[in-house]
Amino acid sequence: QVQLVESGGGLVQAGGSLRLSCAASGFTVSSYAMGWFRQAPGKEREFVTAVTWNGGSTYYADSVKGRFTISRDNAKNTVYLQMTNLKPEDTAVYSCARRSGSSMYSSGSYDYWGQGTQVTVSS
Repeated sequence: QVQLVESGGGLVQAGGSLRLSCAASGFTVSSYAMGWFRQAPGKEREFVTAVTWNGGSTYYADSVKGRFTISRDNAKNTVYLQMTNLKPEDTAVYSCARRSGSSMYSSGSYDYWGQGTQVTVSS
């Protein structure tokens, strides 16, 4: 069955870095576009970044552009989110997801989700 498991979250000071991992099973990530979303307390889930099935194109929210990088290791069936220069407003639960629909930015276009990993950035 399809499963996505995130790891790598934690507590970090502002300006620090974290790398999140999303290990997939039950399907091959190289056949799908993959994305990361986040949800802060009291806020709606928001798009963070996505990568096409072949890694040829990447998409970023304006709020993370230049600081976050999405990548994939097809041999490990894993997608990564490298986060640098973290800010307190980046605090959220980060979830990876598999895209099945047409939009890279809409959560409704993603059919499978991980349970999420907490990222907390202190000021």
